Amino acid sequence: MADSGSNNNTPTGNGVFYFRMSKGAKAWTKKYRTEIAASSSSVLSTFAAFPLDFAKSRMQSYNTTFTATVKDAYKAEGLRAFWRGVLPPMISVTVVRTISFSIYQRAKYTADEAIERMTGKSPLALANATNSYPNIYTLSCFGSAGALSGAVITLVSCPFELTKLNEQLAGKILRDCEAAKEAAIKANKPPPPPPIGDLHKTGSLHTARRLIRERGISGLYSGYRLHLTRDTIGTAIYFMTYESAKQLLANARGREPTSPYAVVIAGGLCGIVSWACIYPIDVAKTLYQKQLLQAGKNETVRPPIKFFQFGSYRGKFPRHFQPFCTIINTDSAPK
Repeated sequence: MADSGSNNNTPTGNGVFYFRMSKGAKAWTKKYRTEIAASSSSVLSTFAAFPLDFAKSRMQSYNTTFTATVKDAYKAEGLRAFWRGVLPPMISVTVVRTISFSIYQRAKYTADEAIERMTGKSPLALANATNSYPNIYTLSCFGSAGALSGAVITLVSCPFELTKLNEQLAGKILRDCEAAKEAAIKANKPPPPPPIGDLHKTGSLHTARRLIRERGISGLYSGYRLHLTRDTIGTAIYFMTYESAKQLLANARGREPTSPYAVVIAGGLCGIVSWACIYPIDVAKTLYQKQLLQAGKNETVRPPIKFFQFGSYRGKFPRHFQPFCTIINTDSAPK
């Protein structure tokens, strides 16, 4: 007779895919659900969207079309070029987004308390109420929290983004430098200064060491003012759009704020709206950092930010597809 103790509905744990979380692990996961969601989605979204980011950087730097950029890179550098340098961003973006969402979550509640003390109205309570709509209180709360998050995180993200840009542009810069050198030799002129970093041997650490050697520690923060401006404004718009879109699509219609379709639509919309607003700043930053990477020790002039001009929106086509690769359900609805 079979042992009656073995005849129960409790899983034995011998299955290949069986896994049971302890109560402590469940509590920890619930407490840090924002950080876990942001970090895990960052790895997948960064890898999936990296070819689009590669095309955007090349189009911004060389004012080419999407098709011409892809054909040129594939023909001269192969398929691997589209993921060149993807590993460091996968690591850094995970850290950056996790910290960014953590700062935002804490700043959101701090801003809510401050606004409630001054006005007697709680933005989070208003945003979470059924049949409610975005207003000046909710926009101020989400916008200020997002701006703080974006500003603080630039201290971490700027060096990583600069070295990532170097790897994305390295192949094209190398070809341009070799062509310029050959032209100078034929014209009996001195060759142009070598670019920062050995473009035959790329890598974030290698580029960072060369930047420090050429320009000191501040070299890692080349273009920081433009980076700070872009991320402060962009992150504020990002979270205002995200939270307001969820409110309009869910709470205003009497649904839960974490309604799946509301989160998906809001996640894509906030990326499109924020990047549409700050894209000229990003173009100016890319051009300036590209000049620094090519100039060596020579000084470069910071390009002006030009809104509502055609050249200031080059590379916008692939960039608008990236938000849909980076939709994140962070469960950050006001509670």
